[in-house]
Amino acid sequence: MGLMLDTNVFIYSERSGSPIDFSQWKKHGDVYISAVTVSELLVGVHYANSEARKARRSAFVESILGKVPVLDFNTEVARVHAELYATLAKQGQMIGAHDLIIAATALVHSCIVLSENINEFERVPGLEIISLIKPS
Repeated sequence: MGLMLDTNVFIYSERSGSPIDFSQWKKHGDVYISAVTVSELLVGVHYANSEARKARRSAFVESILGKVPVLDFNTEVARVHAELYATLAKQGQMIGAHDLIIAATALVHSCIVLSENINEFERVPGLEIISLIKPS
């Protein structure tokens, strides 16, 4: 069991200027991120509108990568992703492409997703979600 952090957790932390205290979720096990979260964070670096902001964001992302293990998109995750995609598409309940990868990664690794994107993630069968802001 573990805790998969959605990209918006890091955006919240960066914007608030303070690190998030994960101790309240310690009972869920180790903290992880999906490889797609790494990509989303790096996109934010490339979108920076100044060299100073780019440098700050880059340092922020590298700090995360130095502390939080990354779970890869592999064949096992791809199989779960494909099944989720088909299920949600048939139901007319599709979620964002990156969120679907995060959800599949979390399911394969028995992780709970910590996010503020509850409306999307709650559509995924079998996925447990915890709100970052609202008490769990």
